[in-house]
Amino acid sequence: MIISISGKAGSGKSTVARMLSRELGFRHYSSGDFMRQIGKERNLTLIELSHLAEKETWVDEELDRRQKELGEREDDFVIDGRLSWHFIPRSVKVYLDVNDKVAAKRIWADRKNRKNEGFSTEKELVAKLKERHDSEIRRYKEYYNLNYHNKKNYDLVIDTSKSTVEKIISEIKKFVIKSP
Repeated sequence: MIISISGKAGSGKSTVARMLSRELGFRHYSSGDFMRQIGKERNLTLIELSHLAEKETWVDEELDRRQKELGEREDDFVIDGRLSWHFIPRSVKVYLDVNDKVAAKRIWADRKNRKNEGFSTEKELVAKLKERHDSEIRRYKEYYNLNYHNKKNYDLVIDTSKSTVEKIISEIKKFVIKSP
């Protein structure tokens, strides 16, 4: 079984995916980690890399390739990524939604765990989140004619704004156990 987790920034995609993979005994992958690695290799922030990806198709092509190959060669893993559901069509597709203010607070609280994300105040973070979101919407529409926020693309949609990670994982586990 493959579970792909998509959703808004700050919805808990990475945290939920990591913990869910541990509980299920599955491997965990993240397109965000792939992006950060590409950015680090080129000394770019995520925002800078996202802007570059609007002009340079190689960024998304590399991410797409990694995800497609992963979905073809492996089983029993959880992957978090905005378009992982699209590139791994045989996955159980989960979307995590979140209120924008809650998302900003979560990311701001987690800022100490990341360096060079392109913001230094909470106000800047809110602006950068909108900028990143808009950049991704444009890119995904242009490249794939997709909107990853369209909840019709998913098998399960969960609003994480007022929920604990444990409850979210429990809901996903209940759903996937029922899935064929």
